[in-house]
Amino acid sequence: MKKYLFLAMLVVASVMAYAQPRAIGGNLGSGIGFSYQHSFGESNMLDVAASIPVINGFGIGGSVTYDWIDPFNAPVPWNEKGEWHWYMGVGGGAGMYQFSDPKWFAGVVGHIGIEYDFWFPLQLSVDWRPNIGVSNYYNNWFNLGGLYGGVSLGVRYKF
Repeated sequence: MKKYLFLAMLVVASVMAYAQPRAIGGNLGSGIGFSYQHSFGESNMLDVAASIPVINGFGIGGSVTYDWIDPFNAPVPWNEKGEWHWYMGVGGGAGMYQFSDPKWFAGVVGHIGIEYDFWFPLQLSVDWRPNIGVSNYYNNWFNLGGLYGGVSLGVRYKF
C-alpha cells in the first residue's frame, strides 16, 4: 500500500512540475551565462543562473534565487501585445575564477529585474544580481565588490 501511495504522489508531483511554465536561455553581462526559470504559479519563480566571467579571467559562478513576480501587487502598467513584469528575490551564490591564483566568493545574492514576455514563447530581460559575502579577493575576506556588478541582458525561450 505504501508503494502505491508513494507512486501516486510521485506521479502527481511530476505532473505539477511539468505543468508549470519554465524558461531557459542565456545572459550577457560581465560574463556569458546560462539561465533557467521555473514558475510556481503566477507570482513566484526559482531562477538558476551560471556564468563564465569575461572580465576577470576564466572561471565559473552561479546563483539560485527565489523571486516574487510583480511584488507589492504593482504590475508594470504598459502591457500591449506582450506582457511586462518586474521581479525581485533573494538566494545564494558562489564561484571562482583565475585558476592559477584562485579567487573565490560565496554569499547572499539579491535579484531584481524587468522582463518582457512576447506573445510568442520568447522573453527579454534586464537583471541585476548583487552579492555580498565572503571571498579571498585582495586579502579581504568580506566581499562588497559584488554590489557593483551583476547587470545582464537575458534572452529566454519559454516552454
